[in-house]
Amino acid sequence: MPATINTVGEIVILGNGPSLNVTVEDSPAFLRNKMLLAVNFAGSTELFRQLCPGLYVLADPYFFDASKDKSVELYRMLADTVTWEMYLFVPVTSRKRKWWQEILSTNPHIHIVMYNTTPVEGYRWFTRLAFRKGWGSPRPRNVLIPSIMLALRLGFKKIYLAGADHSWLPGLSVNDANQVITRQPHFYKDSEQHNKQVDAQYAHIHLHEVLYSMYIAFRSYFIIRDYAEYVGTKIVNITPGSYIDAFEREVPERSEPGRIF
Repeated sequence: MPATINTVGEIVILGNGPSLNVTVEDSPAFLRNKMLLAVNFAGSTELFRQLCPGLYVLADPYFFDASKDKSVELYRMLADTVTWEMYLFVPVTSRKRKWWQEILSTNPHIHIVMYNTTPVEGYRWFTRLAFRKGWGSPRPRNVLIPSIMLALRLGFKKIYLAGADHSWLPGLSVNDANQVITRQPHFYKDSEQHNKQVDAQYAHIHLHEVLYSMYIAFRSYFIIRDYAEYVGTKIVNITPGSYIDAFEREVPERSEPGRIF
């Protein structure tokens, strides 16, 4: 892990759930003087450039597929707009894809760090060793899981989760063609048209498989909680209405609207 990252203070992991807008609008002062970590397509938004997160995590193979126009656009946006020092964490498996690295190489403010996404399970003594060494993490069902594990490995002693809604269950349904339909709005995708779209990844997946995938995610948070307690780190979920039931809850104090920094 880079020794130049300041891990003395607290970190806020900014998930892409729609409630992130509420947290930023209601409690901008809470985010001040804390390290911020963004994920996925946050880099394509104006809010990203307002917050200037020092850490950014990508996990899904989608982001390293040159045939995906949105991924290419994301890297170009980062290369053109990041004017602060930022560490981009990407899976080790992405290092063979040179196209995205070439795009980012034009920006000296972006520092690339590789991490392992290997699912780690087994005896507690072994998993704790593997987590500490960075060999892998609890099964990385979504980007929030490796993000928390990276924050733990960096040594932050207090981790806040914002925009971690995970309210997928009410958005699940099955149509008359036995297709699983899901609505997964994000803080940067709140239009009715987007919310009604069928998630392409579920086009050929059955409901029990979707539910099992969700089970894996929520179970991973309890594994993370156990490890966080072991290393003496406190994880606090500040997401209003979050479905994650593994971590302590807290409501940030409301503050006057205004610039965060």
